[in-house]
Amino acid sequence: MALQNPTPSEYIQHHLTNLTYGYHPENGWSFAHGAREASEMGFMAIHVDTMAWSLGLGILFCWLFRVGANAAHSGVPTGLLNFVELMVEFVDKSVKETFHGTSNLIAPLALTICCWIFLMNLMDLVPVDLVPYLFMAAGVEYMKIVPTTDVNATLGMSIGVFLLIIFYSIKIKGLGGFVGELTLQPFGKWMIPFNFLLEGVGLIAKPISLALRLFGNLYAGELIFILIALLPFYLQWFLSVPWAIFHILVIVLQAFIFMMLTIVYLSMAQEHH
Repeated sequence: MALQNPTPSEYIQHHLTNLTYGYHPENGWSFAHGAREASEMGFMAIHVDTMAWSLGLGILFCWLFRVGANAAHSGVPTGLLNFVELMVEFVDKSVKETFHGTSNLIAPLALTICCWIFLMNLMDLVPVDLVPYLFMAAGVEYMKIVPTTDVNATLGMSIGVFLLIIFYSIKIKGLGGFVGELTLQPFGKWMIPFNFLLEGVGLIAKPISLALRLFGNLYAGELIFILIALLPFYLQWFLSVPWAIFHILVIVLQAFIFMMLTIVYLSMAQEHH
């Protein structure tokens, strides 16, 4: 790595720093050389590695499912086709059991969320030093390959879900019905400010909880892998393999939870009180 004989603190900080591009007051438009420069670039800086890996994995998902769809036939499915049909049937069943409205968007959205987040989470099983060292050999100082360990990525996805909640709430109930839902319940018209405070907090909490739940679990998992990498070699294998096996459950579960909560929130947005 760029650091020679790093201390444990420097090693951890290096592996948790994104490849950031933005405008620095002293260096102009450039890549940040460390977490301090990245913070000084402010809000308009972009995490290049998060964007690149998330978009790349999204394209991989689309390509795999397109290949599977083109290979569909009336016989017994095998290989990739079997996996694609399994995922489609699983998501379709989950949507039918949970979503009580009518929409052609919900099932494809749920399938995309589940598979995309799963692929991003799956990158957490790649050895923590492998990809950063390969990129450092090519002159790239920082490289985080797990997009869901970046709160900007998880918050971006949750904001997308939040906008859909607002859209469907207004579409189904009308603007007046949506405003009334925020101001007239649970205590009636005489408690409008208090009602709005309660309902507003509940509404805002949905995207925040979606984002922080996914980010917190994956960030903690990645941090544990980094801490294990600091141990002697014989202890690394002794601890990393059991943790990786357990972490597979976290990877799948977090993708499923994000998908199911999205379906539930959008179903609630279409329900009349």
